[in-house]
Amino acid sequence: MTRAIKRLAVLTSGGDAPGMNAAIRAVVRTAIYNDLHVFGVERGYQGMIEGKIRRLETGDVGNIIQRGGTMLKTARSMEFMTPEGRARAYESLQAFDIDAIVAIGGNGTFTGAKVFSSEYDIPIVGVPGTIDNDLYGTDLTIGFDTAINTAMEAADKIRDTAYSHNRLFFVEVMGRHAGFIALHSAIGSGAGGVMIPENNYNIDDLVLHLKKSAKRQKPFGIIIVAEGNKEGGAAAVAKQVQERIENYDTKVTVIGHLQRGGSPTCIDRVLASRLGYEAVNALLAGKSNVMVGILNNDLSFTSFDDAINRTKPVNDSLMRMAQILAL
Repeated sequence: MTRAIKRLAVLTSGGDAPGMNAAIRAVVRTAIYNDLHVFGVERGYQGMIEGKIRRLETGDVGNIIQRGGTMLKTARSMEFMTPEGRARAYESLQAFDIDAIVAIGGNGTFTGAKVFSSEYDIPIVGVPGTIDNDLYGTDLTIGFDTAINTAMEAADKIRDTAYSHNRLFFVEVMGRHAGFIALHSAIGSGAGGVMIPENNYNIDDLVLHLKKSAKRQKPFGIIIVAEGNKEGGAAAVAKQVQERIENYDTKVTVIGHLQRGGSPTCIDRVLASRLGYEAVNALLAGKSNVMVGILNNDLSFTSFDDAINRTKPVNDSLMRMAQILAL
């Protein structure tokens, strides 16, 4: 039998991602439409521990769909990793009679949700919000499209100065464990190469590629490097290349947290709205301990176990295409 839900909480946790506000808006308005009382938890699990919880009405989420970041703020909580911290969090929820949670975030958010739900038998549905796009069970995560457009636009601007000065730029993008941002922004910007954590493309391969480019009288270019690349970040890769090909004037640019901010794209706004809406519907249907996602444009549900532990593969054909088009 499904549990009757009357009071629902929504939180954002971990790294912020453009589109989180759109997801919050969808959760709040869908909950109110279904005659639920909805509460916002500020600063994620840490805010839950500290009782930073407030009632949200339809007007509270007006004029936020176009804003980056998260109106509920976010934080990483070491205290929530302890049984004592989770006990305090549950006490805070009890004080407001909250009986279900929508958790917007990534791997760490869902890890905490899984443990908390099992300890206190409270239904939780996760919404994938991370620019890395590395969660298994969904084609896209909230914030990814905005992040790759930001990275692509930065690479476009860098290309102008690379061309003007005949320089080789190594542009570092986010992605400690996943190369989705690097791969897509490299293809979109027409980069001369891309290095990601998932494959074995190494310095030898890159040097060989650059020497081929030199034979075509191409003295400038852009190489996109994911920060978690096995050969190191952009600075480390640039140093090794410079040591082996002296005729290149190399420069390094780290885009950094610029990728996490900014107004979300239409794709991210629609995705976030759809996932927030479906998360509430899933709770009302009795689902728990699952992440709501989109696979082949259809709604999907993935257990927290799979979303956390299974690896989302990079499309090998896209990587092959990127290498061919960079010649």
